[in-house]
Amino acid sequence: MIRRTGPSGIHLPDTARELVKILVAGPFGVGKTTLIDSVSEIRPLHTEEHLTEASATVDDLAGVREKSTTTVAIDFGRISLPGGIVLYLFGTPGQERFRSLWDDIAYGALGALVLVDSRRIDASFDVLGLVEESGLPYAVAFNAFPDAPRHHTEEQLRTALDLDAGTPMVTCDARERDSSIDALLALVQHLIDRHPPEPR
Repeated sequence: MIRRTGPSGIHLPDTARELVKILVAGPFGVGKTTLIDSVSEIRPLHTEEHLTEASATVDDLAGVREKSTTTVAIDFGRISLPGGIVLYLFGTPGQERFRSLWDDIAYGALGALVLVDSRRIDASFDVLGLVEESGLPYAVAFNAFPDAPRHHTEEQLRTALDLDAGTPMVTCDARERDSSIDALLALVQHLIDRHPPEPR
């Protein structure tokens, strides 16, 4: 894909026709920052800070003990897809204490990719509730952590998350670009199916 470049870095591709704001949501430590890093065609913006003893009483580290940093505002990246679609990716913070930022970050978004960790499915309930309350269409992507259980069926996972039959559900590895792009494409196809583009 041809891109215009200049002193400020990579600009929008010449083929860009549709600019779409997408949320990458999910609980603390599920891989949102990693996914945006893996797909962004520009240098991603991060607002990460080191976890300190002061946060130990408010951030639940169950299942993510190895995590040493956390997003305190947003992650941001951009990816150009075939057909002239450009996704602006906004990663949301996963902790309850940053919930007040949700409405501002979600404003203008057309959909959300919700990352889920199958080792701690219940950690995703609050985020799914926020997405549903906002009325955003969404897709669910199970991030394939190496020690994640593999014995759950799709039906069991859908039931555990109380997902509508029409909600896309995929598995991805947030570290791998192609896998993460496939998850985003599942969301984009869902958005197109809900609102087919008007003929030009």
